[in-house]
Amino acid sequence: MPSPGPVRRRFTSVSFTINSQSVQFRETGRLTMSLNVPGVVVMVFFYLLVLGTGIWASMKSKWVKTSSQANQTEVSLLGNRGITLAVGVFTMTATFVGGGFIVGLAEAVYTPTMGLTWAVIPVTAATSFIIGGLFFAKKMRDRKYVTMMDPFQIKYGNLISGVLSVALLISDIIWVTGTLIGLGATMSVILDLPYTLCIWISAAVAIVYTLMGGLYSVAYTDIIQLTLIFVSLWLCVPFILTNPHSADITKTAFNFTYQAPWIGSIDGDTAWRWIDNFLILSLGNLGYQSFHQRTLSASSSATARITCFIAAALVLILGVPSILIGAVAASTDWNMTTYGSPSPYERGEASQILPIALQYLTPNYVSIIGIGAIAAAVMSSTDSALLSSASIFTSNIYKNILRTKASDGELQWVIRVTVVLVGLAGTSLTFLQNSVMVLWILGSDITYTIMFPQLVCILFCNISNGYGSIMGLLVGVLMRVLSGEPLIGLPVMLHFPGCTLENGVYIQHSPVRTICMLSTIIVTLLLSYLASLLFNKGVIPERWDVFKVKTQTPSALQVLGNHGTAERDEKERAKVQNEMELMLATNLQD
Repeated sequence: MPSPGPVRRRFTSVSFTINSQSVQFRETGRLTMSLNVPGVVVMVFFYLLVLGTGIWASMKSKWVKTSSQANQTEVSLLGNRGITLAVGVFTMTATFVGGGFIVGLAEAVYTPTMGLTWAVIPVTAATSFIIGGLFFAKKMRDRKYVTMMDPFQIKYGNLISGVLSVALLISDIIWVTGTLIGLGATMSVILDLPYTLCIWISAAVAIVYTLMGGLYSVAYTDIIQLTLIFVSLWLCVPFILTNPHSADITKTAFNFTYQAPWIGSIDGDTAWRWIDNFLILSLGNLGYQSFHQRTLSASSSATARITCFIAAALVLILGVPSILIGAVAASTDWNMTTYGSPSPYERGEASQILPIALQYLTPNYVSIIGIGAIAAAVMSSTDSALLSSASIFTSNIYKNILRTKASDGELQWVIRVTVVLVGLAGTSLTFLQNSVMVLWILGSDITYTIMFPQLVCILFCNISNGYGSIMGLLVGVLMRVLSGEPLIGLPVMLHFPGCTLENGVYIQHSPVRTICMLSTIIVTLLLSYLASLLFNKGVIPERWDVFKVKTQTPSALQVLGNHGTAERDEKERAKVQNEMELMLATNLQD
């Protein structure tokens, strides 16, 4: 018979620090493992199901390569641009409904200092899909880019695109780490398996089927995973809501019962920070290759746009169970459960509130069902990040910078090696055991302050060029570093309005990330215009024009000076753009 919850949880926390094992302390004073055999059996079945689906999809991928004589790299990375609407909706939604989404959402609702008003992940994800469908999907799909870095490589060249590609790789590694931490914490709590073992097994399964079939394996396993997420979480909700140890969540939403109301609040000091977080999670998602990989792989531009709109509705529905679980956890008298006092928040275990609630507020078989949902969510996001990083490195770094004459077979091996290395890097960083929400925000921070403004400038502002891009990047990164980040202990050097000293630490109350993002856009456009003006007026000799702005953007300057010639200039720009894209496509197919 297991010992009471408080004793077991106390030693579990210690064991995470020492040897990453979930253990129990029995009356003999000996530390022993207590394996949840039914749960392990269910998880093995689920992993075999996902792996089998991935293997089947890899066979389909090989058939497409041989039957259509299609480019092997494009089949691996984009599914030969033949992903249908139904499959596209599943894989687009599953990509963002990951471990960070499910676990982080429950954590935000449960945490007394946050609450529902700060649990904006479903709304921000839906906003990302809608904005992406309206403004980005058609433009990029029509131009038949392989990755979101292609327009940078076409217009700015290899240096800038290489630097931005590295930033994307870092964000993908952070994404892998965040999703796996959510899974490891959950499985170790419910199954009593070692934390490290849970993470490495799950990562290995995702790596294997991504290696075998590329986007086809990722997309078709997403169908299984998203179905399991939906069914499993909604099956857990009734048991969570009717457990005898929790108060009515409609009453605790606005009244202090066992902790602060779970609805949360926004005051004058936190309003700008809330806006900042909302914009980060909304617009930052558009800076991920994983999003654009789904639209670029769609069978048509119309399919890409409709996929985004349907996924926006689905992601809202899939966020409801985690919100309810977080609300019930905030309404629970934990002293009446086998978990005991103090509460998970007081023990510093708010980041594990979803698995803790499943373990102590539902029957054992229900918690096992819940763990299946989380495992599915984690792998659906992990494989997307793995394929995303492989796409960026293979297409934009290896093929176009390091080995321009690489064969198709060589590129296939580069894809496989990249998947393995990124998987190992992301999995290795899980020893940090940070909050899932922290990692989610840090990853979005990179894409929001660096990638999103650069992408907006190159897609929608014809005046942008390499000089402006470099200066915008430097200014944005420098401002972001100087503005500090308490989540990682980065001190505040640049004090924005409202910055206050709290407990010996400076805290920014201004929307610093949004300020950095807007600064990047403004500096990029201003310096681009200035550089174009100086080179085209002959103030700076043409031999110093490293990025060839004089030959790239003469029509852009004419548009600024004479609106009557806009139509003619648009045709000229389109001609130049098409020629550059043709050169890139030819290079990719060599």
